[in-house]
Amino acid sequence: MKSYIQAEEWNIIEEGFDPHLNKISESIFSIGNGRMGQRANFEESYSGETLQGNYVAGVYYPDKTRVGWWKNGYPEYFAKVLNAADWMCLELKVDDEIVDLSLCKVTAFKRVLNMKAGYLERSFTAELASGKQIKVISKRFFSIANDEVAALHYQLVALNFSAKLTISSFIDGDVKNQDSNYDEKFWDEVSKTQNESGSFLTMRTKKTAFEVTTGVKTVVLHNGTALALAQNEANKEKYLGESASIAIAENSTVDIYKYATNLSSQIYDTAELLTTAVNVINAAVEKGFEVLLEEQAAAWAAKWEEGDIIIEGDVSAQQAIRFNIFQLNQTYTGKDARLNIGPKGFTGEKYGGSTYWDTEAYCIPFYLSTAPQEVSRNLLIYRYKHLQKAIENAEKLGFNKGAALYPMVTMNGEECHNEWEITFEEIHRNGAIAFAIFNYIRYTGDQSYLKEFGLEVLIGIARFWKQRVNWSADKKQFVMLGVTGPNEYENNVNNNWYTNTLAAWCLSYAVEAAGIVKAEDAVQYQVIIEKTALDELTEFADWTAVAENIYLPYDEEQGVFLQQDGFLDKEQILVKDLPATERPLNQKWSWDRILRSGFIKQADVLQGMYFFEDNYDLESLRRNFDFYESRTVHESSLSPCVHSILAAKLNDGERAYEFYLRTARLDLDDYNNDTEDGLHITSMAGTWMSIVEGFAGMRVRDGHLSFNPFLPEQWNSFSFIIGFRGVQLRIKIRKEEMAIINPAKELLDINIFNKSYSIPEGETVIAYKGLLV
Repeated sequence: MKSYIQAEEWNIIEEGFDPHLNKISESIFSIGNGRMGQRANFEESYSGETLQGNYVAGVYYPDKTRVGWWKNGYPEYFAKVLNAADWMCLELKVDDEIVDLSLCKVTAFKRVLNMKAGYLERSFTAELASGKQIKVISKRFFSIANDEVAALHYQLVALNFSAKLTISSFIDGDVKNQDSNYDEKFWDEVSKTQNESGSFLTMRTKKTAFEVTTGVKTVVLHNGTALALAQNEANKEKYLGESASIAIAENSTVDIYKYATNLSSQIYDTAELLTTAVNVINAAVEKGFEVLLEEQAAAWAAKWEEGDIIIEGDVSAQQAIRFNIFQLNQTYTGKDARLNIGPKGFTGEKYGGSTYWDTEAYCIPFYLSTAPQEVSRNLLIYRYKHLQKAIENAEKLGFNKGAALYPMVTMNGEECHNEWEITFEEIHRNGAIAFAIFNYIRYTGDQSYLKEFGLEVLIGIARFWKQRVNWSADKKQFVMLGVTGPNEYENNVNNNWYTNTLAAWCLSYAVEAAGIVKAEDAVQYQVIIEKTALDELTEFADWTAVAENIYLPYDEEQGVFLQQDGFLDKEQILVKDLPATERPLNQKWSWDRILRSGFIKQADVLQGMYFFEDNYDLESLRRNFDFYESRTVHESSLSPCVHSILAAKLNDGERAYEFYLRTARLDLDDYNNDTEDGLHITSMAGTWMSIVEGFAGMRVRDGHLSFNPFLPEQWNSFSFIIGFRGVQLRIKIRKEEMAIINPAKELLDINIFNKSYSIPEGETVIAYKGLLV
């Protein structure tokens, strides 16, 4: 755990330069706009340790799988979001000395991520080897007002010298992914053009043939006077540059502006890319940096108006939740149903940038409450469009008759994860997708989704579960063998409780959903029956039989559900008895030792109890929580939020707050020693869930919102805004009271502290435990 980020409500602040922390900060201070983004790499040259990263949404490369032992059914590739052209590059020479913070004496350094207005600012003072001192202030952003535009203002002041300053501004397309399996570069140059509008480099991905045009216009002012730049392609592939040399005097100022765009063939025809890029750059330059920044601030103000959470009395917690919300909104906007939410977003390469089950389990609840309904609907439609690929994925593993196995990792619907225990065994992902359909309909009331898209997906998933189980003559029940649950510190286990529970629910829900569609639209139901070749009588009976008689391991003595068969055969050592020097386990222990231990990476049984909480009484939840939490090392970013929500339900304020802070500051404080690889974007939605579902106790029951809030003792109050079925509700929670404003033009029925209230149009109601004022 590291604690170098200063606590401030609206800003992420790093003061002082420590090169050992640079890659962590590059992740933390990343910026983006849903269409493109980048790590917080320096604009000027830097020869120190860094992970360069510029990314364009939806553009990927199928990197050939690298494994020691090939198995039938393995994906042939791992889809990777690509490191794209770096548009912000500057090389600055003072006489013959390059400005490079790894070679300078850095006397002052500050980096600020302004979350309120949506920009990254960095300032430093440095002394070159010659003794010349410079001061630099840079500010850059990716516009959410116009997601095709990014802009940079870089100001240099000569503090104690007069000299020649040489400025080179360029686009560097000769990049590669650090995690390339065969050290391959994934881009080919298509064309490059320079004219009065700027520099434009078009590149094409190998194999997938995506084309991206990166356009940049550089404007340089010396003491307010514009300088002419000499354009030079240089005899270098995938490179375009401009340069100028000027004499600068002591205390003189040089301002460098760069206006940039990344346009992909996902959006435009390849023949239109260059012309469109020129138009985008011209429009950005005409507006100028300050106007673009004002538009950015206004767009972010609107975002915060829709989805801010305000915590009074705890600056660290306030900063953390805003950081998580900020990064989520930078990563995904919902404008394009072809896109999804990679676990690292625009902040790093790890996990390939592809789609995981995290989206359905963690992100959809966030977007349901904080974005227009079509945003979460688009996330579900993304999976519907991949249904045929899911069926093909199942066929590769020997399933048939329309069984669908959604991929653990994907960009286009095809499985591309290349670890056997994940590809073949971590099949619970199917259940998360089915649950997301249920969750979306429960929250929005949009039953039409079932007949339009959802039922077909549920049928494919149910068919998979039916074929994946087998009858045990010994147990006289259906069992599921050879799986990996959410706890990836266990592989190839039998009867993982969470997976079996989820499978049974999916089978029952598929039958229920079919009944709903049949009752509401018999014609469309028949279309689906014919399209899927569903044998209602036989298949529904089979699904129901499995759902009602699947084996769920349970220990009578402990009174807990067993994570899987044989879990209690492991040595039962608790986390409190594990030396801190041996953590994180995945960086200190061999995989063999981890698999033989009883330590748990993330919520597994508890994940299931979170999904289906109404099926379990509080005492059952408490026994399982105490048993499994004491064995959980939380080395998955997805773990603390579930524990925080459940602890809140158990009225365990101390642990609920502890786990909230851990999930909220996971990256800011580098809890798991892996922030340098990129941020944990999808788990950030879990931070929001920890507050809204945890501390506020928000649920949807029978089509109405229900709250059972409590206030962490570290806070004076907290407030938030949620959208629910077309209404924006403002909620504030203090100790043992909750205020809610109903802006709707109709009566709002709601449950607070287990009491039902009807709130008239436009009125504010304050609910206390015991009475209504």
